Amino acid sequence: MNIEDVRRQAFAMPLTSPAFPPGPYRFMRREFMVITYRTDLDALRAVVPEPLEVVEPLVKYEFIRMPDSTGFGDYTESGQVIPVQLRTARGLEQGAYVHAMYLNDHPPIAGGRELWGFPKKLASPQFDYETDTIVGTLDYGKLRVAKATMGFKHRALEPGPILAGIAQPNFLLKIIPHVDGTARICELVRYHMVDVTLHGAWTGPASLELHPHALAPVAELPVRKVESAVHYIADMTLALGTVEHDYLAASSSSSSSQP
Repeated sequence: MNIEDVRRQAFAMPLTSPAFPPGPYRFMRREFMVITYRTDLDALRAVVPEPLEVVEPLVKYEFIRMPDSTGFGDYTESGQVIPVQLRTARGLEQGAYVHAMYLNDHPPIAGGRELWGFPKKLASPQFDYETDTIVGTLDYGKLRVAKATMGFKHRALEPGPILAGIAQPNFLLKIIPHVDGTARICELVRYHMVDVTLHGAWTGPASLELHPHALAPVAELPVRKVESAVHYIADMTLALGTVEHDYLAASSSSSSSQP
């Protein structure tokens, strides 16, 4: 294999047997249970990187079933997303910072980390139904890390706010190490979900409990109060991302502080 062959074929590792195909990636009948809860503001500010800003002490804990996804197959995901804002030349933008994600499928773990910088780790999330209740659980090894319950389709929601939330920008902290262990890439990445078809959205009573774990520290953003819950099903495409901020650029500065 000559140098040009390497350049032409290289998009993921291993070169001759990539863990995932090239994007974009389409998800059909993607099913969400999202529990929004109130937590400690100082704890949020300790984990959200500048130039993103935390406005309210809110976290969205998500359980997601993905039964039909391009190149990734059938899998389940669970994790925490934090509402944020970003000051840009376009004005003040509302969005979400993806803080933690746990999956039971290797290709989306590898692809998510390599392409966008998704904070994906291998674990055992489940999204299931028990008669009139939606149940989400996350186990890391043999230990229970999170459990959420929600009443099944108690009240239908208008599609507008759900679609507006999906359309907001999402942000990731992508870190790729150099061969000496230092950071070679350290970027704030922006991505969007596009071509969205919403099949339905509902709300109902919900509960959420998080348990301490050294390697799955979701409980470090503790649950103070459950604010709301949403269950929805949608088709959508995960678009490729763009770099919002390069932390290693010579002009980068961390002198600013969040309000």
